Amino acid sequence: MASPDDYSSFGHSFVIRHSSFSIVNLSPDKKIAGILAPLFALRRENDLGVGDLGALRQFVDWAAEIGFKLVQLLPINEVGGDHSPYNAISAVAIEPTTLTLAPGTPSDLTQEDFDEVVAGFDLERLRKGPVKHDRVRRLKMSLLEKAYGRFQERKELNPGFDAFCESEAPWLNDYAFFRALMEQNDGREKWDDWREEHRTAESARTWLAAQTSETQKNFSTRELFFKYVQWIAFDQWIAVRAYAAERGIALMGDIPFGVSLYSADVYSQRDQFALDWSGGAPPEPYFKDDEFTQKWGQNWGIPLYRWDIMRTRNFDWWRWRVRGIQKIFHVFRIDHVLGFYRIYAFPWRPTRNAEFLPLSWDEMRSRTGGAFPQFYPRDDSNPQNCEGNRREGEEYLRAVVEEARETRVVGEDLGTVPDYVRPSLRSLGIAGFKIPQWENYPDGRSIPGSEYQRLSVATYATHDHKPVRSLWEDAFEQSDVESEQARGDLGKIAQFSQTELPTAETDYDRAFYPAIMEGLFRCESWLALVMITDLLGRKDRFNVPGLATGANWSRRMRETMEGLKRSRGVRRRMRLIRDLLQRTGRL
Repeated sequence: MASPDDYSSFGHSFVIRHSSFSIVNLSPDKKIAGILAPLFALRRENDLGVGDLGALRQFVDWAAEIGFKLVQLLPINEVGGDHSPYNAISAVAIEPTTLTLAPGTPSDLTQEDFDEVVAGFDLERLRKGPVKHDRVRRLKMSLLEKAYGRFQERKELNPGFDAFCESEAPWLNDYAFFRALMEQNDGREKWDDWREEHRTAESARTWLAAQTSETQKNFSTRELFFKYVQWIAFDQWIAVRAYAAERGIALMGDIPFGVSLYSADVYSQRDQFALDWSGGAPPEPYFKDDEFTQKWGQNWGIPLYRWDIMRTRNFDWWRWRVRGIQKIFHVFRIDHVLGFYRIYAFPWRPTRNAEFLPLSWDEMRSRTGGAFPQFYPRDDSNPQNCEGNRREGEEYLRAVVEEARETRVVGEDLGTVPDYVRPSLRSLGIAGFKIPQWENYPDGRSIPGSEYQRLSVATYATHDHKPVRSLWEDAFEQSDVESEQARGDLGKIAQFSQTELPTAETDYDRAFYPAIMEGLFRCESWLALVMITDLLGRKDRFNVPGLATGANWSRRMRETMEGLKRSRGVRRRMRLIRDLLQRTGRL
């Protein structure tokens, strides 16, 4: 096994290649910096109410001009009714609202059809404020329906579409069947609420076989529509990947550890999932705004994996998942990579969280018949368990790394992290995360950035955390428990950045912001990652864990990309960032 720092021994140069020359060196011996931005949050002039690939192209241009070498996105898989990118209805299928749709894009979408569909929507209202997911989806799916209608009218062979359907058949057929069945059940993805004859893939196929030839033909047409949408989606995303490479930018994707219970994957391959337990994370006192998370943990509702079944199939489901993201991204992050080693599991679904919140431990067990939240397949309470979790976790992740090939893999290893996890990840060539305010010596002192392993990603916040500017507001404008925690976090960040402990009199933009950005860029981590809100010095949040409201996954940037480029304040801030990237060797 290679040593953690022997980067060349993993057999990959990790260089983005376009045409015949290298664009970005992704080997950890070269430090780079990147920006995290949810795609839905980006704005461009004349968009259709949500960030799309047209906006991403503009964002790539902007990032490249500043000197960044990587853009990280949240998962882009098709979402369900809660709009969460971490609760997708397919492990591979792409969310259709990410697509750029305009006359001629795709080629089957005419000006006449575009104008007809758009006339039924108030675009000015749709573009204002947060994403109106349901309306945006209706608009974009209507446009794709028009394009598909023209595609069918041509009645000619399309080798590209046929080749796509054939090469992607192992996941695409099940997905298209599931989506067509969703339409039969009023668009609901919750298959246990479907008509009885549709609740399993086997019974649904039996039902379809018993229908008239006309019904079967219509059903097949709907399956082809959803395959067409994915063909267009992969084509657009692959083109953006190539465009980013031309600009010297690596695109970084995100694979959630779990997949929704109500996904095409679970519906079609139920034997690979354990449905009687619900995956999540153990209690976490850090999230003060979520009482359930502090007491019981995070109950995500994802089914557990039947690793024993997956092993007999050479982990083919995971391999297809990795192949899908590899076609679009140069780097990908595995969200909650700890789940490969062991995952915290609940004996109840998230819909019952409110019921269990006020209960004591004994009261909880009396309602579950003695079952209780615990790690699966085993906890880390003794050396034997730890060794078993490490060994099996490495086996599963090795299949992911093998399938990733030249694509760099990053693992989000935050939360309750067993001692064996980070050395294990480094042995596999997987870069873990460093959040400076959480990286401490046993005596509580902050670990300096000069001691960070090169094979790591350093950042002050992920999509789940408060931006630094929000911590600042909590620390000096409130007087509760959150204020005390925020002051502690800011103190750790200041210590890491080797700057003075901030007070209410400290000028955030002139004194604190430049110091902490320089501290982040100067650390030894291969990738220094800045969330877009931290980069702009803003306090907006994209997700609050445990908060099931429309505010999550909906917030958009205040300005369009053109507006960001015009803003004097933003330009001044980005000149500072470019200078810091130059001085710290990340440009």
